[in-house]
Amino acid sequence: MLDLSTLALFTAAAAVLTATPGPDMLLIASRSLGQGRAAGFLTYAGIAVGSYLQAFAAAFGLSQLFILVPTAYDVLRWLGAAYLAYLAWTTLRSQALLFAPGRVPAVSLRRIFLQGLWTNLLNPKMALFMLALLPQFLKPEAGSIALQVMVLATILNAMGLVTNGLVILTASRLGRALASRPHLARLPQKLMGAVFGALAVRLAVASRE
Repeated sequence: MLDLSTLALFTAAAAVLTATPGPDMLLIASRSLGQGRAAGFLTYAGIAVGSYLQAFAAAFGLSQLFILVPTAYDVLRWLGAAYLAYLAWTTLRSQALLFAPGRVPAVSLRRIFLQGLWTNLLNPKMALFMLALLPQFLKPEAGSIALQVMVLATILNAMGLVTNGLVILTASRLGRALASRPHLARLPQKLMGAVFGALAVRLAVASRE
C-alpha cells in the first residue's frame, strides 16, 4: 500500500487541481443552475465515474495510444466537441423549462449522469492529465497497481466532491431564485446552452499542450 507521505502529496495536488475552475466545474455549475442540486450531483457522479475509467486507462497504458497514434487524440477531440455541440443545440431548442419546481425534470436523471460521464470520457485532455500525473505516484513495490489506482482516483474524486459540492449548492440556490421570476425563468437554460457551446469550441480548437 502507498505510504502516508505519498498519499498526502497526492491529496495536496488533487486539492489544487479540483479547486481550479475548468470545463468540469463549468458543466456542473450550469447543470445545477438549470436543474438543481440532484442534477448537479448526478453530473459530478458521471464525471467521477469517468475519472475512475480514465485513471485505470492511464495506469495500464491505454492512454499512451495518444502518444503512439497522434491521430487518435484528434479523433477523440472532435467526437467530444461534436457531442458538446449537440448538447448545446438540444438544450437551447428545448421548449420545456429545465428548472421548474414541482414538475417532472425536462431532462431525466439518467441522461444527466450519462452526459457527465461521456463529457469526461470524450475529453482527451483528461486522459493526458491522468497519464502525466498517476505514474508519478504509483509504486509497483507497494502492492497491487489496480488498488493503488483506485485509492488515488478516490482521493481525487473526494477532493472534487468538496469543491464542486459548494459550486452545486450555490448554483442551485441561484437557479431557484431565477426560476421564481417569470421573465428570468429561461436564463438558466440559455446559460447552460452557452456553456455547452463554449466547451465544444474550446475542445475543438484545443492543442495537445
